[in-house]
Amino acid sequence: MTAIAVLGSTNMDLVAYVPKAPRLGETVTGRSFRTVPGGKGANQAVAAARCGARVVMIGAVGADEFGVRLRSALTADGIDTAGLRTAEGASGTAHITVDDEGGNSIIVIPGANARVTGLEAGDEARIAAADTLLLQLELPLEAVLAGARAARAHGVRTVLTPAPAQPLPAELLAATDLLVPNEHEAAALTGLTDPGRCAAALLEAVPEVVVTLGAAGVLYAARGREPVSVPAPRVRAVDTTAAGDTFVGALAVALGEGRPMPEALRWASAAAALSVQRPGAQDSMPTRAETEALALAGRDTRTARAPEPGPARTPGNGPEPTPGTPS
Repeated sequence: MTAIAVLGSTNMDLVAYVPKAPRLGETVTGRSFRTVPGGKGANQAVAAARCGARVVMIGAVGADEFGVRLRSALTADGIDTAGLRTAEGASGTAHITVDDEGGNSIIVIPGANARVTGLEAGDEARIAAADTLLLQLELPLEAVLAGARAARAHGVRTVLTPAPAQPLPAELLAATDLLVPNEHEAAALTGLTDPGRCAAALLEAVPEVVVTLGAAGVLYAARGREPVSVPAPRVRAVDTTAAGDTFVGALAVALGEGRPMPEALRWASAAAALSVQRPGAQDSMPTRAETEALALAGRDTRTARAPEPGPARTPGNGPEPTPGTPS
């Protein structure tokens, strides 16, 4: 059983389901509303735990009802929450609109997450005991840097999801082993549009990159190796919320168990494909058995050599949208 530490956000997702998302100034009638535990850090922790890892969560919740529920949800998935502090004030929240095509728009209010500005007593030991540290950018950057420094000092693999996209300091990139942006984040980080060129540019800063491409699958690139692309399982999306976090959590488990990267990417893509077929964030995440079953069902899908960089994909010049892997 691989050990994973997650330093990241914990939010309550406030989700409104609508036939079509409202435009600026427009009011629409929704179909339903749910409160669901979320936050990119907690999402990745739950995904990894359900895929078979031993997981410890480092972060903060507020001293409110949401904080109690968020901690309880993590504990229910067997996640160690000793590093999840309780801060004064409100827990973080994410206000999410999901349309009938499965697309979403999100507003995040950090709440207690904004008070995590560094490591506290015991956090470095929690990171040192892990095989992999998962990081995102919903905590203050100084906390993310502190976690990356601790991981590097103890030889722990660091996987960074650069979301929400923002300029990244050279020190953080230097301490990152694997960077996992979606295509929009990769473009924001590099100023380029073609995913292949984005990946090549990012390899100047980090040794390995996985760019997730939604229905088109994922693109993997590493220094000194030919890039490869892995197709996404073809499924019908209900809600893509947290699909990217599901992918990253599952990928960390697969790599921690020593699976070759192409196999690990297919396995993580299977987990993400299962998640988009269900509503919610953590509620949608599959078990290890479910992930294994879908990955085995698609085991004859070959990993392809990535195409040469070309024009950016636009609606109508790529595959038909059948979301399975996160973007």
